Amino acid sequence: MRIFLDTANIEQIRQGAKLGVVGGVTTNPSLMMKEGLADYEAAVKEICSIIAGPVSVEVVSEEPAEMLKQARKMAKWAPNVIIKIPATLAGLEVTSTLAKEKIKVNLTLCFSLNQAILGATAGAAFISPFVGRLDDIGHNGMELVEDIVTVYDYYNYATEVIAASIRHPQHCIAAAKAGAHIATVPYSVLIQMMQHPLTDNGVARFMADWKSAAQKSKK
Repeated sequence: MRIFLDTANIEQIRQGAKLGVVGGVTTNPSLMMKEGLADYEAAVKEICSIIAGPVSVEVVSEEPAEMLKQARKMAKWAPNVIIKIPATLAGLEVTSTLAKEKIKVNLTLCFSLNQAILGATAGAAFISPFVGRLDDIGHNGMELVEDIVTVYDYYNYATEVIAASIRHPQHCIAAAKAGAHIATVPYSVLIQMMQHPLTDNGVARFMADWKSAAQKSKK
């Protein structure tokens, strides 16, 4: 399972890239606004210069014609730009058109297996089931990821599954067990994935023993 960062924070993306484990980035207008990035195009181009893998950017219209116009423009910003399209009827129409034009789509805000099946049939390169938001309303979001992976494998769909709306490291474990191709995570969750108190205690103990041995050797 590959790891993407779900953020528009440039410094976090740089730090994630330095770790050597971040294969892509997912963004949206809300994340851009959170970071105070008014120039969407400039921010996306900078992110694409840091990360060689897929960088998802989202259209901001519900009308097919305008969505297509924005998508075609965004696709020219960098070779690794992926267009995020919402899982609506209009989005399905746009996804089908863009797929024919060889523009890769990340069908986002997916909350059902039916949406995922139609998205794959329309030619979406990625599907993003929102795990955390389903959990918020009392559903098991990861079960949807499992169902999508099972159906995609059975019918040999090329669409990759991005487990999105990840809230904590346990979601990442569950996504990997479910067979998700990708988990897109906040930077804080990426850091938490590598943390364990026994590792911290072990390192501290080794360092203390080493210093103690070094002091004894000087006597």
